Amino acid sequence: MRNRLPSQKQSAPGISLGRRSLLTLLAATSLIGPSANAQAKPVRVGILSGEDEDIWRIVQENARTTGLTIEVVTFSEGNPINAALAAEDLDANAFQHGPYLQAQNTALGSHIVPVGNTYFAPIGFYSKKWKTLSTIPDGATIGVPADPTNEGRALKLLQSLGLLKISSDAGEMPTAIDISENPKNLTIKELDDPVLARSLPDLDAGVVITEWAYKAGIDLKSERLARESMDNNPYINFIAVNEPDAHANWVQPLVSAFQKPNVRTKLLEAYHGAIIPSWT
Repeated sequence: MRNRLPSQKQSAPGISLGRRSLLTLLAATSLIGPSANAQAKPVRVGILSGEDEDIWRIVQENARTTGLTIEVVTFSEGNPINAALAAEDLDANAFQHGPYLQAQNTALGSHIVPVGNTYFAPIGFYSKKWKTLSTIPDGATIGVPADPTNEGRALKLLQSLGLLKISSDAGEMPTAIDISENPKNLTIKELDDPVLARSLPDLDAGVVITEWAYKAGIDLKSERLARESMDNNPYINFIAVNEPDAHANWVQPLVSAFQKPNVRTKLLEAYHGAIIPSWT
């Protein structure tokens, strides 16, 4: 982990510090004594740019009351955030769910772990052409996220809606090739998240992550045909850190600063109820 202690300033030439003065200087710079628990450097947290920035402004204010300073670092997409955390360019991040982190740890060879829930962003099944599931025609083109974790999540939602069936041996992250039954002869189109959200007018329907649906101006209520439930759902988002930092003295204050009533209120307001706080 990066050294959080401030660099020591050398005394001016010709000035000799006595033992008492030296101890005073060390205590003032948080190098010894009980004050070492205070953070000499900000905790750097990686998040996705957008509405989450408004959420984290409140988290930052909450943290300041406990003596913790949070520096928010924004990213336009998720993949670089875990790489930055694994490289210790960040101290924590807050943007992902368990299956996504599992895939990222495997890909990066990292050991990133969750330390506290934030919110649940249920994926939705949206359409600008059709008002109900029953009106989706045979041969319709359905967009799904291109990344393995969220594609599997999308296909499971479509299966729960009775639109297709996934092979029983597909595992936790099925893809389009694992579709075993397709009674409506749907065409499944895999697209990157931002492209998928913007392409909804050109599709019959699409399974879109809430964050990107919101950014693309999709009406999260009137254009939503269905969405997944939070019950027993592995796709709850959380704050994550490198495993050696899981019990660092700044982790619990960081989590507590997020899990406050004012953050809950802001989450519901900023996302118009489309995102659900996931802590008790």
